[in-house]
Amino acid sequence: MRANGRPLTTTSLTAVRNLGILAHVDAGKTTITERILFATGAIHKRGEVHHGTTVTDYDPQERDRGITIFAAAVSCTWGGHHVNLIDTPGHVDFSDEVERSLRVLDGAVAVFDAVAGVEPQSETVWRQADRHGVPRIAFVNKLDRAGADLDTAVASIRRRLGVVPLVVQLPIGREDDFTGVVDLVAMRALRWRAGSADFESGPVPEPLREEAGRRRRLLEETVAELHAEALEEFCADSALSDGTLARALRELTLRGDGVVVLCGSAYRNRGIEPLLDAVVAYLPAPADMPPVRGTADGAEQERAPDPAEPFAALAFKVTATATGRLTYLRVYAGTLRKGATVLDAATGRTERVGRILRVQADRHEDREEAVAGDIVAVIGLKSARAGTTLCAPGAPLVLEPPTVAEPVVSVAVEARRNLDTGRLASALARLAEEDPSLVVRSDPETGQTVLSGLGELHLEVAVEKIRRGHGVEVVVGRPQVSYRETVVRGVTGLVHRHVKQDGGAGQFAHIVLDVEPLDEPVFEFRSTVVGGRVPQEYARAVEAGCRDALAEGPLGGYPVTGLRVTLTDGATHSKDSSEMAFRAAGRFGLREALRLSTVELLEPVVEVTVSVPEDGVGGVLGDLAARRGRVSGQTAEAGTAAITAAVPLAELFGYASRLRGRTQGRGVFTTRPAGLAPVPASVAASVTGGLPAR
Repeated sequence: MRANGRPLTTTSLTAVRNLGILAHVDAGKTTITERILFATGAIHKRGEVHHGTTVTDYDPQERDRGITIFAAAVSCTWGGHHVNLIDTPGHVDFSDEVERSLRVLDGAVAVFDAVAGVEPQSETVWRQADRHGVPRIAFVNKLDRAGADLDTAVASIRRRLGVVPLVVQLPIGREDDFTGVVDLVAMRALRWRAGSADFESGPVPEPLREEAGRRRRLLEETVAELHAEALEEFCADSALSDGTLARALRELTLRGDGVVVLCGSAYRNRGIEPLLDAVVAYLPAPADMPPVRGTADGAEQERAPDPAEPFAALAFKVTATATGRLTYLRVYAGTLRKGATVLDAATGRTERVGRILRVQADRHEDREEAVAGDIVAVIGLKSARAGTTLCAPGAPLVLEPPTVAEPVVSVAVEARRNLDTGRLASALARLAEEDPSLVVRSDPETGQTVLSGLGELHLEVAVEKIRRGHGVEVVVGRPQVSYRETVVRGVTGLVHRHVKQDGGAGQFAHIVLDVEPLDEPVFEFRSTVVGGRVPQEYARAVEAGCRDALAEGPLGGYPVTGLRVTLTDGATHSKDSSEMAFRAAGRFGLREALRLSTVELLEPVVEVTVSVPEDGVGGVLGDLAARRGRVSGQTAEAGTAAITAAVPLAELFGYASRLRGRTQGRGVFTTRPAGLAPVPASVAASVTGGLPAR
């Protein structure tokens, strides 16, 4: 029997699923996406990651490196439902692509390796989905691998992610003998033929009936503990019907009280059809989502997911292609038609939508309109960026944009030939437009152009894109980390007077500031001035001036964070006071306060997980110690040790080559951001040019 997708027969919002595929790098996300497209009939030949033939990894760099770098959107139909799917990157350097995707998705499939379980980036993307409140189901992949074990992987999900796993399948066979699954909800067996995507459905095999019955009972008990209606039926009948169990699983998934767990082997085409059935059965449709919230004229408003509502959409991705500038949109309300005029709610500018496209990775299909719940791309928008809200001109609404990660690594870039300087500037501007986590600036001291991103690989990919996509040969400097400065001990009652008189109206501003440290790497400003001594508009100008001063700290000129500034008093002049004067007072006053405060240098730290043969543990531990690493954990299993340590990012440049050399190529490592930490005095002196922390 072959399970193919059926044509979409309804445009109801209940028949749409918008989901992402999330996981650690190399867990099998792209292979699963490819198998989904094949199973639904969207493609007629399966591609492979190692052959560079998959639909979603279409960029030349993705095919060369064998990893997903850019989030890619595809769509298909299954069981009368339209599925919009985004295959997201799994490498930590591209987590901002995941963040922007999660902002517009309704649900997600989290993929886990049946051998490794929850890996570092798996946990990172899971927490990202938590922040956005995205319901998830889990798929334990690669059950055909040596050492694969569903129960061990599920235990790591429970332990590392702190969720209640609801396992709805039992594997048939282990490792190379894995041939199918037992569906514990319908109590049926699904077996796939070797080398084929065809499968057969039948009764549970006799040797597995007792185990399947035990696991079904455990599933019912777990669901009854979490779901009131299921508990009532379980108490009355000592069991749950298939219908009650399925409804309860869906409601628990939507509430986030439990995570449905399925299993399979995407590479061998086993488990994909039940996964699609679970996507339709358990993950939410746009109709299940609450009205989207935004602001208009300073007041919060809601807009329901209804094609008849005023149009509202969020741009979450921008790319440049041979056919034009593509802006990817999630339509939350209303209907968008080709040729329509839309409003950029943040800038107040209107633009015309030239074409609406249904996206299939790098292929596009024209559409006449897009309605609430759709994910589409449009051509014709010139100024929209990732995070821009587009809405009906007569009904403005500003939606919350995706957050953008702070860059942690920088390199200086310049064109190899002077003739290419202009083309390089254009290419860098295009890169920053497509990827908001890339920041381009000019170093005021050296005049160099500096490109900042989320990691070495992130910058390496960006530079290669300039070379390949724009034909510009560039020279790249050594990577530098993005240090920060913070206040350890502040000052109280600092008085600053800004007085300037050079004929005509002058400038006068008198302020009193308190500066104190914060535990979090943020900046806070507040005013406690009473009696109208500093009007509110001038207080806001002081805050703007303080933010200006944060750009360069007193130690090494690095940005300052982790402090609270309080405006406690001040005075104005009837003629010479202005917002400009108070902004200047805030800027120069805070600079003076920082010079008088005790300030220390902070550096980005990452959590490193190194997997290495047990005979190489000693050398790896010694190398981590030499890199100022602090080991926080060590486990061993089947001859392989996993070492977890917090290491300054500055010490990890070139670590991949060093690790391969120490372990004869058998060691691998992964990283994830772990915040900021103080730089030791001996290191800080070299970073700041000899200036100690004050």
